[in-house]
Parts: sequence; C-alpha cells; structure tokens
Amino acid sequence: MSDIPGTTSESDLLVAPIAAPGHGHALFASFMGWTLDAFDFFILVFVVPAVAKEFHRSIADVAFTITATLLMRPIGAVIFGWMADRYGRRIPLMVDIIFYSIVEVASGLAPTYTSFLLLRMLYGIGMGGEWGVGTALAMEAVPVERRGMLSGLLQEGYSAGYLFAAAAYYFVFPHLGWRPMFFIGGLPALLTLYIRNKVPESAVWEKTQAEPVALWSTLRDNFRSLAYLVALLSMMGLISHGTQDLYPTFLSKERGLGPQTVALIAIVYNIGALIGGVVFGRWSDRLGRRRTMIIAVLLALASVPLWIYPRSLILLAVGAFMMQLMVQGAWGVIPAHLSELSPPQARGLFGGLAYHLGVLIAANAAFVEALLAERFGYANALAMVAATVLIGGAIVIALGKERKGARLDVATGP
Repeated sequence: MSDIPGTTSESDLLVAPIAAPGHGHALFASFMGWTLDAFDFFILVFVVPAVAKEFHRSIADVAFTITATLLMRPIGAVIFGWMADRYGRRIPLMVDIIFYSIVEVASGLAPTYTSFLLLRMLYGIGMGGEWGVGTALAMEAVPVERRGMLSGLLQEGYSAGYLFAAAAYYFVFPHLGWRPMFFIGGLPALLTLYIRNKVPESAVWEKTQAEPVALWSTLRDNFRSLAYLVALLSMMGLISHGTQDLYPTFLSKERGLGPQTVALIAIVYNIGALIGGVVFGRWSDRLGRRRTMIIAVLLALASVPLWIYPRSLILLAVGAFMMQLMVQGAWGVIPAHLSELSPPQARGLFGGLAYHLGVLIAANAAFVEALLAERFGYANALAMVAATVLIGGAIVIALGKERKGARLDVATGP
C-alpha cells in the first residue's frame, strides 16, 4: 500500500473480487450496529438541559459528559479493533454491542452526576469499538463498484440513530422524562442474535489475519498513513460534532422552541443527512473520494448563514437540512476511503484507531461551543466553530491521497 502522502500503484487499483457471500447480512448488521450505537449517543444530546436541571449542574457540565464519551472512544477502538484483527469480526462486534447496551441502560439509572459521567465514559469505550469492527466487516464484503454508495449507507447509520433519538425525544420525553429514553438504549443487544445466526465471518480477514506482533508492526510501518488519517478524522469529527451536538440546545435555549418542535427539526435534518451520505457516497465512486468530500464540505460552509440565523422556522429547518445533507455527505465517503487506505493485515484496529483518535482530538467541540455560547450566544458560537472547522477540513482533505477501488483482500506492505 502506498503511504500518505505518496503515489498510488497500479496494483492498488486492481478490480476487487465480486461481493462476498452474505454481504447483505454483513452490511445490514454493521449498519444497524452503528445506528443503534448512534441512537444511544444522541439521546443525551436532546436531554442536556433536563439532565443538568436534575443533577443541579450547568449546561457546560453536562456537555462535558459528551466530551468524556468521545475521549474514551479510542480505548474501545484499540480493544475491539485488536480483537477483530486477531479473532475475527463477528464475535468482537457482538461483545461490543452487548457491552454498550448494558451501559446505556445503567446511564438511565444513574443517581448522581458523578455516576452518570463515569457511565458515559464506559459507554464511550463501547461506542469506540463498534465503528472500526463493523466497517471492516461490511467494506470487506460489499462489491467494489458500489463501495462508495454502500459506504454512504453504512455511515448514515449514524444519522439514522440521530433520527431515532429525535423520535424518542418527540414521543417519550414529554411524557416520561429523560431516564426512560436511556432504557430504550438496551434494545441493541437483540441485534447480536441476528449477527450470530445470519452474518458470516469476513473472508478477507480469514485470508489476511496476522499474529499479534504483526498487527503492531503494521501500525508502526504505516505510521505516516495513520498520522494523516488521524488529522483527517479530527477535522471530520469537529465538523460533525460542531454542527450537531449543541444544535438542539440552540433551538430550545435561543430560539425558544419546545421539545416536539426541536425533535421535528432534528428529524428533518437527519433525513437530509441520510440522503447526503448515500448521494455523495455514490458520487465518490465516480468523482473520487477526496474531490467529493471537498465539494460537500464547501457547500456546508456556504450553508452556515441559513443554518443558524433565520428567525423563520421554515427557513431554519431548510438550513438545518442543507447543513447535514452536506456534512454527512462528506462523512458518507469515510468508511470506503478509510478502508481503502488501511492496511488489510490490521484493518479493524487501524481504521477504528484512526477514526477515534480523530474523535478524541475533536472531543471538546460541544464543551467549547457551550463556553462560547455563554459569552456570544449559541447562534454566534455555533457559526464561528462551524465556519472554522469546515475551512480547515477542506484543506486537510485536499492534502491527502486516495485509493478508490483498491483491493481489500490482498495483504501488502507499507
């Protein structure tokens, strides 16, 4: 594999084999795992003010629990990514889903702010494990000619989870409060039954599996690639969390909208996100990964004024739709792009570690926005952060390389 920055060899661009048997089950299981993981994460985004009120803490204090979740994700990426490269994709994925489901239910039972914070940190470990393992399982199975489009579909499990969290906020929170919303987060454990019965082990893993020493030497030999991907995922994490995490709080606190109106707007912009991920993912199969991502990011930058400043509810919803259409359009390319740039001998560990180290660097987005909002207001705080990270993201994407259509089943050197 070519290092980054570097050149792309012809052998990297050989047409990959046809889809693996059972690839539909692998894609569905990975999509649902990421959807339900995101659902569990975004529940908190909607109930920050309610949790702060019950625990007698500030909005910034509860926003810090979001940061704490993100800080712990690299630990999960290392633990479950190593397991996935050593023992296969299926079993680590099932263990991880059960773990984060149990912790999510426990979060709804937390008696104090401190216990809630500790549980959100544990949840971060589970959330950190799912993406790398699920992405490796899915991208190693799907046909290469549709890898970009299916990458967009897989990544938008994140938006689907956000949408389901918005629906739970709409239907559950007004009647039962915030705690039962976390109890719903225990349902993902049922997905393990489907994985156990329907999802085959990755044939690519069976061909390229490495001994533990080889896993770590692969990381060392591909350090430059890892460093670039961490920088890329840092900017993408800032773009995502900077435009999502405190947006419901902005709608309720600064626009004075009620829970159900906030939930409806969230549903609207997550529909945009779902569309964006699939559409831009498909375009990346034709235009290339980097070019497609840059287009999406720059269009998101142009959407900032409409996203945050209108007083009209309709215009605000349109702006939110456009913002997440573009943000998640860029993100939809990531699973394919990252899988193609990861060494196959350590794809589960490499991809998950790059993703979640990037998230670690981006973890303070919500907390910083909350602090800025105390001085400048939520609208100005979100606009400043979004514009900054979108410009930075376009630059970092442009500095990288890509291996669109590369084989994923051939173990190569650094």
